[in-house]
Amino acid sequence: MTAPGGTTRPIRLLQVTAFVSTLDRFAMPPMLVAIAHDLDVPLGVVVQAAGAYFLVYGLSQPVWGMVSDRLGRVRTMRLTLLLAGLCAIGSALSPTLLVLALARGLAGGFFGAAYPSSLIYIGDTVPAAVRQRDIARLMVGVAVGTALASVGSGVLAHLVSWRLAFVVTGGSAVLLAWALRRLPEPDLVPRTGSLLAPLRRIGRSQVTLLVLLFAFTEGVVLLGVLTLMPPAAEHTGATAAVAGAATGVYGISVVVCAQVVGRLSQRWHPTRLIALGGAAAVLTSALLAVSQEPAMTVAGACVLGLAWTAMHSSLQTWATEVLPGERATVVSFFAGSLFVGSAIAAVLVAGLADAGRYSVIFGAGAVLAVPLALGAAYARSRWHRPTESA
Repeated sequence: MTAPGGTTRPIRLLQVTAFVSTLDRFAMPPMLVAIAHDLDVPLGVVVQAAGAYFLVYGLSQPVWGMVSDRLGRVRTMRLTLLLAGLCAIGSALSPTLLVLALARGLAGGFFGAAYPSSLIYIGDTVPAAVRQRDIARLMVGVAVGTALASVGSGVLAHLVSWRLAFVVTGGSAVLLAWALRRLPEPDLVPRTGSLLAPLRRIGRSQVTLLVLLFAFTEGVVLLGVLTLMPPAAEHTGATAAVAGAATGVYGISVVVCAQVVGRLSQRWHPTRLIALGGAAAVLTSALLAVSQEPAMTVAGACVLGLAWTAMHSSLQTWATEVLPGERATVVSFFAGSLFVGSAIAAVLVAGLADAGRYSVIFGAGAVLAVPLALGAAYARSRWHRPTESA
């Protein structure tokens, strides 16, 4: 991915795009308790509001994937980032939880175009043999965004106001929409026919549907755990700043593990990476089921970083390969399934979180991670990449 004329390399701009969208996506979890106190509502209701963001974020992504097939990858990212930034700033002005939930839902819907469009861009421009390497690099942007959101929003909520965090993420998105004018638009094959045609082809591909199921389950387990780590640590008596900092270690772990996984992906079959990540996912939830103290949160965040980079990057790469002719739609549905799973998990466990029963939540996550790891590793070992020109 070398940019012509000495301009910024596309992977760098894509990393920044992943960073900004992740910064907004994970700004809210460390502030759940602060928002509940400020708006005088139960914590469980705020958890559901956060789930609304993930739900709309997930459901919007297949739509943006199909739009980008016709409008272009870069144009889609720039337009949606601009609108997402304005909605994020609107979130900071919300007087009630209902208005906040609506503003966050709209922001999630527009931010939903950023990361899958980045993945599709890589799928369009990077050969399959080395694609997982660049996807692992893209995760560095995700990791830094997650770490900064976890630490920064927790500190802002504790020292200033949770509202300021959304001003930061919204302003960053608006600036990025301008900066992405330097990202070259990849050549697209003109699309003809009905918008529903790709959906029919996906529906006829059993392996594609299986990959989407794995993404949904991964959203329940991995993102579900990550979302609840800060309030779980706060439940033990930690401040929002301490809980956010402990969770922010996850971002550092992803940066480190992404480098390792990127190298291993050149030598290991994806099955081994999925198995490694799945084992780490089970261990993460098991550790947090035992204790949610900040020290254990740090340990869980470290292991979760390995789970995300090893298993998730392998499944993401698989999504770019499984149906090459419909890559944009498949990748968008993959990302959508991931965040819909996370949203449903937030709704299902809101009552348990309100009651402080985090050990039960994380214990269930450990149990669910076992069939996810085994099923995904076995299915990937049986699949062979189709021939494609990319």
